[in-house]
Amino acid sequence: MFKPIPNPPDTDPASPYESPDSKKLHEAADRALDYHLNAAAFINATPRKLSTMFIVNPQLDTETLLAHACESLASANVMAMDLADHMDGPSRNSLLGIAQVIMLGELAVNRALDRLDPSD
Repeated sequence: MFKPIPNPPDTDPASPYESPDSKKLHEAADRALDYHLNAAAFINATPRKLSTMFIVNPQLDTETLLAHACESLASANVMAMDLADHMDGPSRNSLLGIAQVIMLGELAVNRALDRLDPSD
């Protein structure tokens, strides 16, 4: 009887670990994948250095910090409202909502400033 498909050769390894060369290649591939895909492990292993580029002066008093926060929030509110004027539909509604949250933060900072110096 004629068999249309021959049997696989007996010398063909069933596992990539059976020959010494394939083990080395597999280990090298694992190292490469670990290096490129587990970058978070390397990042977390390095100690964090404090950057002084955007640091707030620790000697500033609370009133000064609140005054700058109030001015920043007021500027953000104006920018959000200006941008909302140029939009329509859901994007406009989202920006108006963001502007309202900014305004509430500005009101809270102003109230904190009033508590610090009620004479104004």
